[in-house]
Amino acid sequence: MRILLNIVCLIVAALVSSAARAQEPVRWRGGAQAAAIERRIDRLIASMTLEEKVGQLHLYGRREGFDYAEIRAGRVGNVMNFVDPVEMAAVQKAARESRLKIPLLIGLDAVHGVSTYFPLPLGQAATFNPGLAEEAALWTAREARALGINWTFAPMVDMGRDPRWGRLLEGAGEDVHLSNVMAAARTRGYQAGGVAATAKHFVGYGGGEGGRDYNTAWIPVEQLHDLHLPPFRASLDAGSLSVMASFNSVNGVPATAHKGMLSDLLRGSWRFRGLVVSDFGSIPELIKHGIARDEPEAARKALAAGIDIDMMGFVYARHLAAEVRAGRVPMVQVEAAVRRVLRVKFHAGMDRMADIDPKTAEVALQSQAARDAARRNARESIILLDNNGILPLRAAQAKRVLVVGALARADQERVWTDPAGVPRRPIEGLDAALQRLLGPVSDVFFQPGVTSYCGLELAQRAAVIEAAAAADVIVAKLGEDCEFMGEGASRTRLTLPGVQDALLEDLIASGKPVVLVLATGRPLVLTHLKGRLAALVQTFHAGSEGRAAIAEVLTGAFNPSGKTPMSFPRSVGQIPVYYDHLPTGRPETRIRQRYESIYIDEANQPLYPFGFGLSYTDFGFSDLAVDVAGAGREAVISVSVTLANRGARDGQEVVQLYVRQPQASISRPVRQLKAFDKIMLKAGETRRVTLVVKASDLGYHDAQGGHVVEPGRFDVFVGNSALADLKGDFVLARRPSRAGQAGALR
Repeated sequence: MRILLNIVCLIVAALVSSAARAQEPVRWRGGAQAAAIERRIDRLIASMTLEEKVGQLHLYGRREGFDYAEIRAGRVGNVMNFVDPVEMAAVQKAARESRLKIPLLIGLDAVHGVSTYFPLPLGQAATFNPGLAEEAALWTAREARALGINWTFAPMVDMGRDPRWGRLLEGAGEDVHLSNVMAAARTRGYQAGGVAATAKHFVGYGGGEGGRDYNTAWIPVEQLHDLHLPPFRASLDAGSLSVMASFNSVNGVPATAHKGMLSDLLRGSWRFRGLVVSDFGSIPELIKHGIARDEPEAARKALAAGIDIDMMGFVYARHLAAEVRAGRVPMVQVEAAVRRVLRVKFHAGMDRMADIDPKTAEVALQSQAARDAARRNARESIILLDNNGILPLRAAQAKRVLVVGALARADQERVWTDPAGVPRRPIEGLDAALQRLLGPVSDVFFQPGVTSYCGLELAQRAAVIEAAAAADVIVAKLGEDCEFMGEGASRTRLTLPGVQDALLEDLIASGKPVVLVLATGRPLVLTHLKGRLAALVQTFHAGSEGRAAIAEVLTGAFNPSGKTPMSFPRSVGQIPVYYDHLPTGRPETRIRQRYESIYIDEANQPLYPFGFGLSYTDFGFSDLAVDVAGAGREAVISVSVTLANRGARDGQEVVQLYVRQPQASISRPVRQLKAFDKIMLKAGETRRVTLVVKASDLGYHDAQGGHVVEPGRFDVFVGNSALADLKGDFVLARRPSRAGQAGALR
């Protein structure tokens, strides 16, 4: 009977998985399809009442006493935060019973998982493998779609250069090229999985002063175009159907009412035809920003600037119809916003979305294929920062292994974006995974050390000290959780929260080798630990399969290949610290004299540079060659290098290409990542690797927002971090004009 039941379950799972794979991708339609959609929208708008039009611009969240009659009446066209399959079916039924039967946008912050969790997006960036990021978004979308979700408030593509900001865990770190690549990959994955993506937060959210969430950002035009806007463009070029406006003000103008950004740039220069949604409650916040007297004025300003959907601000629902009737809001503005919302719904195929079946939804959330994808992603997200030779652990040398830390075990992966109530498969603890991999020769035992994931109180301190004394090796899994990471979790002290530093000091004091595994949402300041640990491993909450993947790395079953997506500061006083800074007229020299651009009490350099990560094998770079084909903006630069695995283990290395223009009309960064490739080599293998850069990607924006590519000499650096020292150069020639004179490159 049990065998028959297992067979039936496998068949059902296969059918659900097959249906998920066959889910129609979300994408922009073209040609006759697009024209037909516009005609359909024309007919709908002509038949809609004013209240029904406003309903399409209102996003209502799940809450106690949610009134499904509002959907049936056409006063709510979009909902969010529903995850219960029974409730989701009721939502879909209510839309089907409305007069015009317009499908709902059903949104969720499916940031890095729904039932199966992948590493935080910052951890996905650490893989330097866009294919894995795309796969993570694909499976996240499939699980979301199984619950009836058709719209996600992701990817977050904000640049994050200040680790005090708790929300940078949703992005890809400090580098614009890596952020562009990851933004495009995640957008493709979400929409291939059948969920409309949302590039957020437009724009400058990651540039808040002091790293404080929601704070003002002052961003020069040049930096806005060269640093903050490109990841949004990458997401839109990959097909994102929607954009979310930011909470903060940019150069004095709240993003929610920034016509220059939302209408002139996004819809004008970039020709974006999708919808723009506000962030949670941000339209009434225009009153607190000081640019609106009351809610009606806030609604007028947001709509005029280009906000199509009011997320949980309720000001469109309360005031927009009255403002139209009073003549203060033109009907044409309302209908233009409605058109964009309907355009997204129909291009995404939401009118063809089948109603959810609560009986099969849970099966679709238990896919082994999703867990396999999560394991692949987790493995490559793990960064080995330091290793004195103790790793990989061997059973013969590690007969008694103490695992410490509440984060080493979990009934489910705890992250701030977690939608409560979604069914999960069991998660293997780090101690169990180590025992499984080390085998019966080793005895792996566990002490929580702290009372909860938050790490605020010590637990059985004497027992931990006694267990440490009896161990050959100590593996401590510590980090940030609870209120210490995510939105609204800005910090001034980037140490381990609570009593975890004290716990770690107890472990180090035992005299036994300590392997510290960090699970954080940002880089911490780890200077006080440098040289005191046997090994240091960084993860950015590696997801449902994270603990098993960590065990594989610690035991050598998988060779680590993760790289730092952000520079790790030596001190909070260094922040912001990033590799692609501008040169100075008084640069630091080896002498480090006072009247140079230095700190008198700390080094300039980060503790761990961008792009850094160790392996259990040794890679070497040699024989750099640079070839330039063409001239001007159309030129293509090919940089080739020989990569050698000089060690005894197979492994992956990230070949990183940095470029600098030493002389230009304005100061250019000391180096910028322009291309990378992750290469697998067997022990002793060598391979010729070629990275290609377009000359148009070597330019910069001027103070008017114009793009400039200047001819001249460029230096190139190739290696395995921002400290790459294999150097070459090339000359970008000016493209001749038809008259034989020098042609402009603007």
